[in-house]
Amino acid sequence: MQIPFRQHKGYDPLGDCGKGKCPICARNNAVFMVKSAIQKEEFTSDGVAPFVGRFGYPYVNVGILAPPEQNEEAWLYDAPKQWAAENYEIPRIVDFRSSLLNSRYNINIKKRIKLLELTQDIAMSSKPVDVDIQLYEKPKFRLNLDSYMAPTGPNARLKKAAITENPKIHTKVYKVFEDIDLKANEAVNYLYKNNFDENFLSRILSVGTLGLKKDRKLVPTRWSITATDDIIGKNLINEIKNYNEINSYCSFFGNYLGNYYLVLMSPEVWSYELFESYVPSNWNSSKALRYSTDYESYDGRKDYAETTAGGYYTVRLAILEKLKHMKRQASVLALRFITNEYTMPLGVWVTRECTRKAMNDKPIEFSSRELMLEYARKLVKKRFNYNADYLLGASRLLRNVKQQKKLAQYI
Repeated sequence: MQIPFRQHKGYDPLGDCGKGKCPICARNNAVFMVKSAIQKEEFTSDGVAPFVGRFGYPYVNVGILAPPEQNEEAWLYDAPKQWAAENYEIPRIVDFRSSLLNSRYNINIKKRIKLLELTQDIAMSSKPVDVDIQLYEKPKFRLNLDSYMAPTGPNARLKKAAITENPKIHTKVYKVFEDIDLKANEAVNYLYKNNFDENFLSRILSVGTLGLKKDRKLVPTRWSITATDDIIGKNLINEIKNYNEINSYCSFFGNYLGNYYLVLMSPEVWSYELFESYVPSNWNSSKALRYSTDYESYDGRKDYAETTAGGYYTVRLAILEKLKHMKRQASVLALRFITNEYTMPLGVWVTRECTRKAMNDKPIEFSSRELMLEYARKLVKKRFNYNADYLLGASRLLRNVKQQKKLAQYI
């Protein structure tokens, strides 16, 4: 999705512009800041991250994301966890991402060339790498938005590139890169347990640095993001299934960038369901919202969560991290409410970090399911002027939990 250039009607101190959240202002500001810096075919910069496209698969565009000028804070341009930790607003994130020039070349997903080796070094490095870049033409400004990935800026065909310093590759990363007998899922979980975040892991997975030698190939970035969340999530599910159920019913609530999550936990064995709804500020509470939903039982899913897509796996990961910390398992219903504050799509990292914020808040505990659901109804009505029964009544998870007979009933 490419945002067209639009003229602004004027500054409104009481509107979105005054709050620093206007997408038109963010986009226009990005044009002003970046346009003058990209009027050349050769430059030296900091290689921040790779980008692998999906169009034309198995022949894909592979890009090196780098600002048009060197910057000591270049690492911040691809750091979703840091953005969330510092509560960065949409315009600042757009500034970061629109400043990244995508210098790209086309290659078969199985082919190995010098440019790919250079891209892999940039992906595996713990910090941005100094790189000389030569393009075939001057790049044109674009701001490309996607519901899966963080925005990307200008792009141009890459002619030559050369790294001018040694990449800082962690020994554990180099270990899995060199181990051509280690499966990709085992490598991802090994690095995750050693505190490498999912953004970094999806980067190195996308450029074919992990897995058995015969299986290594390029993976489009949007696919590698979901694959990483799914791989880590499945491993955490296997772990929490060894724990006892939580002691009481409880709820968590949090938000970031206009996305709100209400997470309801019941003392049952693991199951999970996600609802996603867009709630306009002027919504008539007597009407049902359109929503997307996906579900998994204790036995897990056998297919991709088509309806809620990548967000399903990011939210599940954040919830599983909390359950692991609690050393408990639970049946979990997550309700996402997207408001007008979320003025442009920034990628599924938003859903992951927003859920993490919710799970880090102190939970509210209840003595029964009925009290927990009544609390949910009141909270949703107060916050969003919406009747939560439209969602709760459609919940497969709540229906199954209500009908499930426990062993205690027969003792």
